[in-house]
Amino acid sequence: MAGNTLPFKSNYAVSSKIEPFYKGGKVQISHDEQYIFCTCGPRVNILQIDTGKIIHSIEQDDQEDITSFSLSPDDEILVTASRALLLKQWDWKQEKCTRSWRAIHNVPVASMTFDCTSTLLATGGCDGTIKLWDVVKQYCTHNLKGSSGVVHLVEFHPDISRLQLFSSSVDCGIRIWDLRTSKCICVLESHYSAVTSLAFSPDGQTLVSSGRDKICSVWDLKKKAVKRTVPVYEAVEGVVVLPGKSDYSQMGVKGEGLHFVTAGSKGVLRVWDSSSARCVFTQTLPDAPALNTEEGDLDPRSLMHLLPMPQSNRLATVTAEHNILIYQMPALTVQQQFVGYNDDILDVKFLGKDDTHIVVSTNSSQLKVFELATNSCQILYGHTDTILSIDVFRKGSMFASCAKDKSLRLWKMDLKSGHVHCVAQGSGHSNAVGSVACSRLKKGFLVSGSQDCTIKLWDLPDPLPDVGCEPVLMTARLTERAHDKDVNSVTISPNDKLLASGSQDRTAKLWSLADMSLLGVFRGHSRGVWCVQFSPVDQVLATASADGSIKIWSIQEFSCLRTFDGHDASVLKVIFVSRGTQLVSSGSDGLVKLWTIKTNECVKTFDAHQDKVWALHGSSKDDLMVTGSADSTITLWKECEMKQSKLQQELSNLLHEKKYLKALGIAISLDQPHTALRVIREIRQQEDGVQELEKTLLKLRQDQKESVLRFSVVWNTNSRSCLDAQAVLQVLLTHLSPEEILQYQGTRTHLEGLIPYTERHMQRIGRLLQASMFLDYMWQKMRITGGKDSVNLDDDEGMDTSPQSIFIVDKQPMDMADIPGSLQQQEDEEEDLEDSEKREELLDEDESVSTSKSAHVNGMKPNGVNSAVDEGQVSSEESEDEDDVMEMTTKSTDSDPSKTADIR
Repeated sequence: MAGNTLPFKSNYAVSSKIEPFYKGGKVQISHDEQYIFCTCGPRVNILQIDTGKIIHSIEQDDQEDITSFSLSPDDEILVTASRALLLKQWDWKQEKCTRSWRAIHNVPVASMTFDCTSTLLATGGCDGTIKLWDVVKQYCTHNLKGSSGVVHLVEFHPDISRLQLFSSSVDCGIRIWDLRTSKCICVLESHYSAVTSLAFSPDGQTLVSSGRDKICSVWDLKKKAVKRTVPVYEAVEGVVVLPGKSDYSQMGVKGEGLHFVTAGSKGVLRVWDSSSARCVFTQTLPDAPALNTEEGDLDPRSLMHLLPMPQSNRLATVTAEHNILIYQMPALTVQQQFVGYNDDILDVKFLGKDDTHIVVSTNSSQLKVFELATNSCQILYGHTDTILSIDVFRKGSMFASCAKDKSLRLWKMDLKSGHVHCVAQGSGHSNAVGSVACSRLKKGFLVSGSQDCTIKLWDLPDPLPDVGCEPVLMTARLTERAHDKDVNSVTISPNDKLLASGSQDRTAKLWSLADMSLLGVFRGHSRGVWCVQFSPVDQVLATASADGSIKIWSIQEFSCLRTFDGHDASVLKVIFVSRGTQLVSSGSDGLVKLWTIKTNECVKTFDAHQDKVWALHGSSKDDLMVTGSADSTITLWKECEMKQSKLQQELSNLLHEKKYLKALGIAISLDQPHTALRVIREIRQQEDGVQELEKTLLKLRQDQKESVLRFSVVWNTNSRSCLDAQAVLQVLLTHLSPEEILQYQGTRTHLEGLIPYTERHMQRIGRLLQASMFLDYMWQKMRITGGKDSVNLDDDEGMDTSPQSIFIVDKQPMDMADIPGSLQQQEDEEEDLEDSEKREELLDEDESVSTSKSAHVNGMKPNGVNSAVDEGQVSSEESEDEDDVMEMTTKSTDSDPSKTADIR
């Protein structure tokens, strides 16, 4: 029997992450063509091409954005320039800064490049000057003046014996500098817009320049004159000269002359013959819709960079959407594609026979299919607006998507090649389609839920079209007005007989799929329902709501069987794991929680995201799960042993034994702000909490103090934890010198993030203090308005004990924290309203929530004050007791008015 028992899951560990690594700027490929270097704010991320993993991340200590960088041709030296006007030389393989020096430029460096010997470094500044540095002997060798405006392009001639440097600035000319004399020997003038790229012929005698003026110029470097002007009819961002040795007949190259490839605003690669100025080849993108070519509109697929990879005969392009594509020549087939920036992740599902891929929807009109082994991505075009939801059929090779464009599409994956194409599409909703569900037993139908408050049942076409054919149209078989407000979620039961829907109207409903008849309504949530999910084995339904709770319902009696409370904000997704015996939930607090249904307990909390976790899905084998967040990160989780859970148990034991220093050290080692916050709160709840917190924090190592400071920035963004953050900051700022704090990594960014939220909290606390003082004032006025005898409360001997119509005060002292606490709760709930915004404020908030909250506050009576007149007799002893209580409370509040506001 023991062997048949189902083991509960106790822990998940992060298996891998797909994080943003490129948000625009320069991209460079190493000489050995194994790594891609790209900027991302204050970092240079290094991506390994074979695995698609970020293996190194070079980060500026001052957190200033990197304006330019360059990798030496021998792949040994990386130099970065930041807005702090510093040049830093890195051993990038060890992620160590080996040297930093002050750039003599008065303004940031806009461009830089190495010569072929990896000895000279040229930097072009925004001040119109160019400086050359000997990185071996570490001194400035040249200071070239004469350019006007920003020098955005510098390039050495490939023949180092010529000692020539080419540069371009906003004057649209190309300057040739003789490094022997430090003088400009020629200005090549042909372009009427910014020059974007330079490419040299293999013999070094010809130069091809591209510009945003929609022409490419072919220059004779001996005569310093234009040989040919090629009109390309698009703003060109990159140009590469094809080597003459290989066979490029597939790319239209037939003669021996010079041919070059351009990449620009049209989003395709084109090959040009320099002698005839004709386009001999244009790349086709079969899966992409027609490009938007209207003036002034930058299409997301426009190409921003074109990089040669001569050793492997490949080309790399960078799109305006920050996607990096690698093409194999001469066929120009996409070999790999990496997504530099995903933006908000709205939904993610496992795909493929053995869950080898994931399909992701972001707040864009494209779907992204990632191969988990290499992080290579396929982008799917079809929808015209933000894709909101995805669902996968049981076998894993087909899935459906729905979007704000009021349509849904059906996609099929070729299991051999991994290629995905659209096979069907349907439209009929009058508003955005927010949820879609696929049938479970067979690929027979779809169900969609929309903001138009309706549910539609769609039959799949039979047979499905083959690859390359146009998608067939689907029509809805049944339509039902299901809810009074937006339908947020729909799901189909494992036997394909029932349908559940969740809505912003705070209800979930159960439907019969045979005729779309309503079977029952689940009522109990106080806010909108974000997710509904059937159990795979039991006749129960799980719902997740914006009220921060998860409920388990009986689908026979429509009664609530279990309620799980633990999230501090809206619960956005919930799934069943461990054959229906456990739940995993994700919320807008950035947390993922594992629950055991039988015991109603939260087994583990996972803290790996910095923003709302919109997406959550489990693998078919129940050993993996994937989450996606508004922080642009996709996290793959793998079930693991209790290694970290043992640390959690040890943490609980240490807190029980009041060994706070070790407990905080474990929380920091887990790198979980939520866990560290739990330790800080335990410390502050002690009688000598202030002294204990101070003693604990000051004993931490410097790296631990850095982590606590970083955690405090996260805590300070939430009104529930801001006071814990402020308590930590008070200790650090009081006992550490500014010089010591500024040495911490990212201090400047942390402080900038603390200031606006701290000001907001101070304003709110000020309002609470004013409100509490007003209540205190009203309370004291109420004491003396009942009669003249109530004025002398201290005079026991002269007190009249005859019955009078006066205000009677309860014997229990009034807790002034109740009213401010309720106001605090009101403001917290108002902040929670912000958390319930989905997919760029997709759904309207429930108006009745705010109405009920305001009614609750307006109709609230202070504890301890009874406005009714007591008609009975009042004894002298009772009057004395009441007066003593009143006097004691009054004195305590008079001595320190600030104590009337209970700030937790």
